[in-house]
Order: sequence, then structure tokens, then C-alpha cells
Amino acid sequence: MSGAAVRFVPLRGTIGVVFTGMLTLGDMLLRLAAAALFGAAVGLERELIGKEAGVRTNIIVATGAALFALAGITLPYLIAPTPADLAEIIARNGGFLSLIGNVVLGVGFLGAGIIVKHGGRVHGLTTAALVWFTAAVGVLCGIGLVPLAGISAGGLALLLFLLRKLDVNRIEEAERADRE
Repeated sequence: MSGAAVRFVPLRGTIGVVFTGMLTLGDMLLRLAAAALFGAAVGLERELIGKEAGVRTNIIVATGAALFALAGITLPYLIAPTPADLAEIIARNGGFLSLIGNVVLGVGFLGAGIIVKHGGRVHGLTTAALVWFTAAVGVLCGIGLVPLAGISAGGLALLLFLLRKLDVNRIEEAERADRE
């Protein structure tokens, strides 16, 4: 990450990243670009099969979530009267990170609007879950866990394509069996 000082410290047996300064605009834009790219990758399968919440929707969800996460981690730096007051502001105000929790709530409402019950079947559940997942990927990008976001988004996109292929084959086999 250019601009922000970074040091690696052990966190319960793993490697964690601790930022010792506010992110630069360049760092923020890179995180937003990563969120948009990963959101597009996740939405591609939905787009190709003509479902709701395709590439554009998932880009918006991922970058919106990343923006809220960036706002949450940047706010302490913006309101601290002096750099010396920063640690106290962060220690006394955990509410900055509630912005991330509110992303989950907002995306939940978005997902609820996607789910439709038609007759005895529910439609849109996978798409709603995908939107929820894409918001999580955006939050990961926003807080700087871009590699984890990329692995998660790529893994889910691959799974969606593979599972779609399996479903298509199963449906074709069932139709063939009915004709015979």
C-alpha cells in the first residue's frame, strides 16, 4: 500500500496488517477498483443466464460497501483534532465500524426485494445471497483485505459456473429420461 505506513504484526498466530496512518486517495481508489472488479466477476454468472442482479448491480453493491468501509476506517482520522488524540478517539468510539454493520442491514433489504414467491416456489434466493456476498467482498476490499476478497470472489464465481453446469446437465438428463 503506497502512502500509508504498514507493518506486519502477529495476531493470534496469523499475520495481520496494522495501518499506522490514514490511507491516501490512491490507496482508496485501488480498493474501490478491486471491489468493482470482484463485484463484476461475481455478477457475471447471473448476467450470462439472464437473472436479476448481474454485473452492474454487483459492481454497485461491492463498491458501495467498500465506500462505507473506507468511511468507517477513515472517520477517526478526519475528526481527531490532533494526531495525538487519534488513539483516544478510536478507543472511545467503536461506532465508526458500525458503518460496516449497517451495510449488512441495507443489503438485507435489497436482497429481500429480490426474493419473490411465485406459486409454491421461491425465486431469487440465490441472487439475493449473491448480493449479500458481494457486499462482504466490497467490505473486505474497503478495509484492505483485497487478497481475501479476490480469492473469495473468484472462488464463488467459479463455483457458480460449475454448479450451473451441473444443474443444466441434470435437467437435460431428466428431460431425456422423460422422453424415453
